[in-house]
Amino acid sequence: MTKMFPGSGLSEDQWQHVRSLAATLSPEQVTWISGYFSGLGDAFRLGTNAAATNLAPPVAAAAPVALATRTLNVLYASETGNSAALAKALADAARTQGIDARATNMADYKVRGLKDEQDLIVVTATHGEGDPPQAGVAFFEFLESRKAPKLPNLRFAVLALGDSTYEKYCEAGKRIDRRLEELGAQRIADRVDCDVDYEEPAAAWHADMLSRLAPSQAAAAPATAAVVSGAVPVAVSAFDKKNPFPARVIDNIVLTGRGSSKETRHIELSLEGSGLSYQPGDALGVVPRNDSAVVAALIEQLKLDPNASVTVKQQTLSLQDALNRAFEITAATPRFIEHWASVTGAAELKRLASPEEGAARTAFLNTHHVLDIVTRFPAPGIEPASLLAGLRPLQPRLYSIASSLAAAPDEVHLTVSTVRYDLHDVPRAGVASGYLASLTDEDATLPVYIQPSAHFHLPANDVPIIMIGAGTGVAPYRAFMQQREAEGASGRSWLFFGERNFRSDFLYQVEWQGLLKSGVLSRMDIAFSRDGADKVYVQDRLRAQGRDIYAWLEEGAHLYVCGDAARMAPDVHGALANIVETHGGLSDGAAKDYLASLQRDRRYLLDVY
Repeated sequence: MTKMFPGSGLSEDQWQHVRSLAATLSPEQVTWISGYFSGLGDAFRLGTNAAATNLAPPVAAAAPVALATRTLNVLYASETGNSAALAKALADAARTQGIDARATNMADYKVRGLKDEQDLIVVTATHGEGDPPQAGVAFFEFLESRKAPKLPNLRFAVLALGDSTYEKYCEAGKRIDRRLEELGAQRIADRVDCDVDYEEPAAAWHADMLSRLAPSQAAAAPATAAVVSGAVPVAVSAFDKKNPFPARVIDNIVLTGRGSSKETRHIELSLEGSGLSYQPGDALGVVPRNDSAVVAALIEQLKLDPNASVTVKQQTLSLQDALNRAFEITAATPRFIEHWASVTGAAELKRLASPEEGAARTAFLNTHHVLDIVTRFPAPGIEPASLLAGLRPLQPRLYSIASSLAAAPDEVHLTVSTVRYDLHDVPRAGVASGYLASLTDEDATLPVYIQPSAHFHLPANDVPIIMIGAGTGVAPYRAFMQQREAEGASGRSWLFFGERNFRSDFLYQVEWQGLLKSGVLSRMDIAFSRDGADKVYVQDRLRAQGRDIYAWLEEGAHLYVCGDAARMAPDVHGALANIVETHGGLSDGAAKDYLASLQRDRRYLLDVY
């Protein structure tokens, strides 16, 4: 007798096929599949008895059937584009079911319209330790304020994207979920939290939402109702996150000078033949590999066979290959602690896995990589599959692009600080930055894709810009200046740059001096924190030039901040608020409102990490 998967009508084998397929699909493909199976289901209901093998894929567009339904707004706040893609795919699929649906960026949302919404689905990432993405800050502030209206007539659902290496995992989504409930809104479904390997749970959530939102009249609609343009795959670039381009490494040099306490590299990659293009301000996604020495040490510590076969997303790989390129094996996560506690039975790990031990767990994870944990808490006789079950997929990393195609056709440049440190008396390196630093061979290649920025782009050529960056945060401004020089822009440009030491850490010094001489760069202020007895940072230079900065802002300048999100960006924001308050003659609250209005108008933009 065939074993059935409960509640689905599917055999266990069929269910496994569905799960395996879902794990490989993009949001756009989920939309297409939804339309395909919806049409197939309608065909059976109408008595045509069309078999799946005989039902042709959707090839022609038919107009969506107008059905009596509630309106749906899929509201998103995205850091890297994942939330935006998921939200747009859901809205597109909902329209194929005759639902009046749209997807809206939180940055563009008119908060006063919230009280008039009927169905609201929120898809949001979390930035750092529980903060919303920059695009969602104003919406979060409104929703969590006393200005937010009661919402008894609103139905809602939340999809939260996050990174479980952070203690406040998916906290932005949790905040919205709690607040909408407090305001009296009714749930369409419980919140779903997704880690960095979000594709499979997001695909299941997508299907569930479509099922719950489907108008009751949909069952009576003709089979063609499901076959609309939004459900048909469209031609897209051949190379993307799922299919990165193997870019040839043209150059890989150390920018920092002798005696520097840091290693910052300038890396040039060829995009020739890729068809990829980008704007200054966009990011490059790079697909790293783990350090082979760390892979070998992990295998040796667990006494595993490096050639043992394992299955990863329907691929059969050797364990060594899987650990090298498919899984995160450096930074441990709360999920790994919980998993390893179950594998080893270690009392200390069980204690750290409990919800009330958040601070202790964070401290432990900051000082223990995966290799440290498996060394300290051994698991004799463990099977490869058991190790892999606790690991997350190895994720691409995003780097601000440091070049313009106008200046370097078919190339993309990066400015990368190599992370190196000792932990437990063992030298360590950042997974991506260490890998990038190693790509010095003549035939080295790196899998890459373009991650467009929603807003961190240049304004019109005659608009003045103020660029603030520390360390590698200067990267996008090199691209900005290359673009403005190529276009003969008339707008003034002012750069604030900070690093540790003038002599060894003045990144792209000769280029900046040339741009100042030619007039492409109007002004430059520098801060080197370790050159004198008193530490001087970019925010100090900002305050010193406060009168002129305020004048530029009043004349319409756009303001850019790129660099460290934990310290530099908040310090710069505080300095800017002080400048506006002092030189604008405003109160503290009015100064904050001034900066908030610049952010709403997209004249104050951040690219922080």
